[in-house]
Amino acid sequence: QLQLVQSGGGLVQAGGSLRLSCTVSISLVLPYAMGWFRQVPGKDREFVAGLSANNARTTSTDSVKGRFTISRDNAKNTMYLQMNSLKPEDTAVYYCGAKASWALYNIYQQSDDYEYWGQGTQVAVSS
Repeated sequence: QLQLVQSGGGLVQAGGSLRLSCTVSISLVLPYAMGWFRQVPGKDREFVAGLSANNARTTSTDSVKGRFTISRDNAKNTMYLQMNSLKPEDTAVYYCGAKASWALYNIYQQSDDYEYWGQGTQVAVSS
């Protein structure tokens, strides 16, 4: 059974950097799009960044543009979220998701679209 295993995260001061990783436990036959979401208590899971199944397209939410970068290393079955210039409002539990998709250029920004999720990792940014 496919699993997404997250690593990274932690506590950092404002302006600092962190890198999150999300490793797919098995190689999938189907292509799959992936994304990063975050959630704070009492709120819905929010889209942060996503990439298409063929890695040709990426997008991110406006609040992180220019600061966060999503990428994937297919050889390692691992997706990354490089987070720079972190702000206190970036504090949240971050989740990675994966969705099998033959629509190779699609990026999925709704959490309901995703079939698999990582366990979540806490990111805390102090002011």
